[in-house]
Amino acid sequence: MVQERGQFSSKLGFILAAAGSAVGLGNLVAFPVMASKNGGAAFLIIYLFFIAFICYPVMMAEISMGRKTTRNPVGAFSELSGGKLRWRLAGMLAILTPFMIAVFYTVITVWLVVYIKETLSGNLTGLADDATFGEIVARPSLFLYLTGLLAVIFFILLGGVKGGIERLARVLMPTLAVMLVLLTVFVLTLDNASLGVRYYLVPDFSRIDLSVVNGALSQAFFSLSLGMGILITYGSYFSRKDNIPQSTRMVAVADTSIAFFAGLLILPAIFAFDPNTNTDDLSTSSVGLIFSFLPKIFLSMQAAVGYGGATIVAAIFFTLVFFAALTSLVSIIEIPIACWIDELNFSRRKAVALQAVLLTLFAIPATMSLGISDFFTNFTSYGGVTKSFFDLVSDVFYETILPFVGFTVCIFCAYEWKVSGLKEELKVGDDKFEGSFLEKYLNFSLGTVIPAVLLIVFISTVSQIYFA
Repeated sequence: MVQERGQFSSKLGFILAAAGSAVGLGNLVAFPVMASKNGGAAFLIIYLFFIAFICYPVMMAEISMGRKTTRNPVGAFSELSGGKLRWRLAGMLAILTPFMIAVFYTVITVWLVVYIKETLSGNLTGLADDATFGEIVARPSLFLYLTGLLAVIFFILLGGVKGGIERLARVLMPTLAVMLVLLTVFVLTLDNASLGVRYYLVPDFSRIDLSVVNGALSQAFFSLSLGMGILITYGSYFSRKDNIPQSTRMVAVADTSIAFFAGLLILPAIFAFDPNTNTDDLSTSSVGLIFSFLPKIFLSMQAAVGYGGATIVAAIFFTLVFFAALTSLVSIIEIPIACWIDELNFSRRKAVALQAVLLTLFAIPATMSLGISDFFTNFTSYGGVTKSFFDLVSDVFYETILPFVGFTVCIFCAYEWKVSGLKEELKVGDDKFEGSFLEKYLNFSLGTVIPAVLLIVFISTVSQIYFA
């Protein structure tokens, strides 16, 4: 018996869900820090260029593959290639990648829950201490929070596409956007905030080099959930009456807007409380910045709004980041669930149960990787550095594999499915696509420039992480 697949109720539902998958920790923290360290507005210009000319076409290709086949990544690659094994394996990689990314993302989200709890308990001073983060991530009590978080996530996923994913996105995405804008407006009223705005928005082209260009592309690619099979799967829930290029464009705009406003929040806040800040001292790691640096910023607010006010602002921000992480997690975990439903003919309940068991099995050692277990904390070494199990999962599946999967999507759509097949799918729901600049650009770039750039990023990332 074939299981009935879900479908988004509207184009807006798709846009909010896809934006929810894209907006995450990288948008809210990593993006503004990278921009500040790499030339401010000059970095933004390069970033936007890559969004428009590299990421946007790949997004459309992934969504088109999903809508054409109404299948998960394994099924989409297999059906469009006529069942060729090498492309089915490419689809399996696009299933394995989001599953493993969900492992370390789950652990980070557990830490956010703990920080929200500690903040609401009035322990902002303690969180601002340099030693607190290391102590929190080594607490055995994390497993209680992990259990609760997994219960919430899989309860949402049991609701399916309309009742779970879309309903969550319709509530959390607008809430996240409103919270971010309000907090940004508050920060911009503070003394010295203009220093941060100037640093963020005034270009410094002298700081642009090849590593900055590479970083801008990596940030753009990862930020939009490319290479994780998410957009292929969400495309399989997308109505054939709707316009893929237009909807994709709106997702990219929403994601980029969140990242931009995060920069307007974090950089002015840093300079408002320390006008002599040297941004070269800031970590590019979202984990390090959120959990080690930001509590100090919020604590500094007590001079202006009192300790209670600073605690409220901190709780709001950590809750905002939690919302972003939760929407991303739900999106990521849906990918293997869709695979179990399509390929193994599981019911949604059975597929969710299987995914819950598998994720728990991997999330436990990842949670133990920062001090709870010495074995998982010092799990392996490469690039001259000792790495934990958590680090290994992050480096392999988040930093390395994503651009490679994006590369395979481009090669597949250009030479296996053929650009003509992709263009036929993009015409469905979009009467203006044929003869447009976008059609001409896809003809030129999808099988040449875009995969070449993604392959260079992949090779560069491998050399930096594993052979530094």
